[in-house]
Amino acid sequence: MRANTWAGRNKVKVRDVPDPRILNERDAIVRITSTAICGSDLHLVDGYVPTMQNGDVMGHEFMGEVIEVGRGVDPGRLRVGDRVVVPFPIACGNCGACAAELYSCCENSNPNAGIAEKMFGHPVAGIFGYSHLTGGFAGGQAQYARVPFADVGPLKIESDLTDEQVLFLSDILPTGFMGADLCDIQKTDVVAVWGAGPVGQFAMDSARVLGAAKVIAIDKEPYRLQMAERAGHTTINFDEVDVRSRLLELTGGRGPDKCIDAVGMEATHGAAHIHAYDRVKQAVRSETERPHALRQAIMSCRSGGIVSVIGVYGGFLDKFPAGAWMNRALTLRTGQCHVQRYMKPLLRRIERGEIDPTRVITHTLPLDQAERGFEIFKNKQDNCEKVVLKP
Repeated sequence: MRANTWAGRNKVKVRDVPDPRILNERDAIVRITSTAICGSDLHLVDGYVPTMQNGDVMGHEFMGEVIEVGRGVDPGRLRVGDRVVVPFPIACGNCGACAAELYSCCENSNPNAGIAEKMFGHPVAGIFGYSHLTGGFAGGQAQYARVPFADVGPLKIESDLTDEQVLFLSDILPTGFMGADLCDIQKTDVVAVWGAGPVGQFAMDSARVLGAAKVIAIDKEPYRLQMAERAGHTTINFDEVDVRSRLLELTGGRGPDKCIDAVGMEATHGAAHIHAYDRVKQAVRSETERPHALRQAIMSCRSGGIVSVIGVYGGFLDKFPAGAWMNRALTLRTGQCHVQRYMKPLLRRIERGEIDPTRVITHTLPLDQAERGFEIFKNKQDNCEKVVLKP
């Protein structure tokens, strides 16, 4: 089959790779009809997530048709011919974490748990196409994929909704929604969102759906801010104004009630010298993250507020504002998204027209043009917000 693979730092390559096959009785094979490039894929390509190997199949946002199931898959849950969206965290459904609906913390799905434990203190779940740190599972930027624990993860789509309407249930829509859900939003809340990429856009939409009085988008790319503005959100361009000062102006001097970091480890900063400091430290691996957005969210949030972190962080950062966090009674909430928890409720919101996932799609390309897709997405060419790939 054809698949998009990691080919070294700053390089992906579409190649012929072996077709997947059933390895465990709870596996399924999915013929992929749509997949996507995620912002967190760039962390792999840019070399900030360790344990990637040449030839690893990338991608963790995909959907398609079930063409084969293992003998242990409950036929009442999944059958050949079902149209499914596959969540990016692989979850067993039986461990203590899964019982608590903390699916991205599954205790049984990562065969390389020992590596993750050394990095994070405890294991994390397996993830499709996201390094050997998270299991080394082949990803979904391919014609076919093996899906472990197939009777737990995939969500059957039984309506006539298009792929584009439901594909992002695999990751970025639940991730954005969880970012807002962690904020315990009240009807008087002002919610600020750092990052107007696809996850940030969905965090903004979710904050609005959950009842926020005002949602503020923070980014520097004009086309991203225009997209947020068209969706009804207030915008701040951090290249033009000081973010914290502007947020104080917009909130009567208090700061936002809730802040969402939808950026993660490769953040940029409007002040060149601050950005250069962290960029150099990250380049020489003195730290693994550029935590500009996280620092700014903590410093900007009103006292007693909540900072929700859904941007991906991989290791260690410098100059974390622990004093502001502790002394001002801030609550910090975070996590890789527990996608399976949110898929069905969000599908119902899509069906009711409360959220339109298709609004972030700017480019649709055949799988064989994945290299071009990564180039325009990474470099923000042609006003690229989200790339969907068609195998």
